[in-house]
Amino acid sequence: MLDASLGVTVGDGVSFSFTVENGGDRIVELTFRDACKADFAVFEGDEEVWRYSDGRMFAQALTSAELQPGESAAFEETWPDPAPGDYTAEATLRVVDHEITARTPFSV
Repeated sequence: MLDASLGVTVGDGVSFSFTVENGGDRIVELTFRDACKADFAVFEGDEEVWRYSDGRMFAQALTSAELQPGESAAFEETWPDPAPGDYTAEATLRVVDHEITARTPFSV
């Protein structure tokens, strides 16, 4: 069982910290689709206003990792130039066999 959480820090830009933890008692094998292991998006209402992966290219290679029971993995990124407003952040682990996302509201 994988648990996900998303932290947001507003300062010079908006920093996102996405943590995925293996809350189960068995090893979880993760297979990543490409070199972008986690993606971050920001929504204002229903409209997407920023996505980390937009306009970027990533190496197209499947890679894998194991999460031991109780082990976690963290992924971070920054939205450099947000406009003031109320938003929802969404982080997604870009793996083949699992749907792992976390969302949280924030304001700038």
